[in-house]
Amino acid sequence: MTDSDLRDWLILIRTPGFGGRRLREGLALHGGAAGLLDRFRRHPESAPREAREWLAAPDEAAVARDMAWLQGNGHRLLLCTDEDFPPQLENLSDAPAALFVKGDASLLLRPQVGVVGARRATAPGLATARRFASELATGGLLVTSGLADGVDGGAHAGALDAGEPTIAVIGTGPDLVYPSKHHALARRIAEQGAIVSEFAPGTPSRAMHFPMRNRIIAGLSLGVLVIEAGLKSGSLITARQAGELGREVFALPGSIHNPLAEGCHSLIGDGARLVQRSDEILAALGPAARKLGAELQARLALDSRSSGSPRRPKGPFDWREDEEYRRLLDAMGYDPVLLDALVGSTALAPGALSSMLLMLELEGEVAGLPGNRYQRVVR
Repeated sequence: MTDSDLRDWLILIRTPGFGGRRLREGLALHGGAAGLLDRFRRHPESAPREAREWLAAPDEAAVARDMAWLQGNGHRLLLCTDEDFPPQLENLSDAPAALFVKGDASLLLRPQVGVVGARRATAPGLATARRFASELATGGLLVTSGLADGVDGGAHAGALDAGEPTIAVIGTGPDLVYPSKHHALARRIAEQGAIVSEFAPGTPSRAMHFPMRNRIIAGLSLGVLVIEAGLKSGSLITARQAGELGREVFALPGSIHNPLAEGCHSLIGDGARLVQRSDEILAALGPAARKLGAELQARLALDSRSSGSPRRPKGPFDWREDEEYRRLLDAMGYDPVLLDALVGSTALAPGALSSMLLMLELEGEVAGLPGNRYQRVVR
């Protein structure tokens, strides 16, 4: 992507009155960001009223700051037109057109479980969040949460302490941390996992941002686990959104005397699955994880001679007969190897490579290791 293309995207992302759906529709109709901006310049009346002043004179300083942030190590603007944009989000009625990512963007393609709950969680609730997150992460699901105080922070820490990555979807710009007490935790997540935001750098915390963040957590996840939630908890919004998307919703029961159990009991009464152990969640989401792996393989696998265009296999797919899978396994050897090293040795696109490694993990041929490393399983 050229600097000019990137600037066009950043202007559109910051345009008032443009949600993900409207931006996606405009991009499709006018052939991309440059075409859409050209349309607005030639026909200002075609833009939403609240967007016209900004489009006539964008804040160049803000756009320059965005571009400067994207120059940082591990910083990326993941576009809905990129082949490795997470397809799980396409089911959202207002899917984001772009995501700012700090860390390993390829993790967004992994099978994920959302773990959410009360900000003012009890000590047992925090311990439960850490334990479940640790067990779910080591069991093969990537833990995704919202970096909030309480259960969210406990879930992120539990996954990290188990040596596994975690994804934090936040309601501020990717350069800010809210709450401020989580600065150290946010650094760990960026180093070992990924911080994700649909808001441009510098965007402060606002109440309206958190339901928007919650829909992304629900969309990325195969299922959502709620640990302690009051009847007015924002976690119930995430759970409801997950249910509307056809995802599994899990809830931990608690004491009838604990107000933070009331939200979980309400979810169970509405059809959420009551769980008491992490292996119940792993068993329930296993088929969905395998299905996601197959869908990603179909979406992202590349012809060995192609220039990077996606292909869809014809008929039933068997990775054992695929030349690119054999080439990947040969390139891996039997020692731990970084994803970046495999990109260089196989000449495969990062998105396609992540999909293939996910398929091999699900088949038990490859093990994911901390630090974005992979290793062949010796039988």
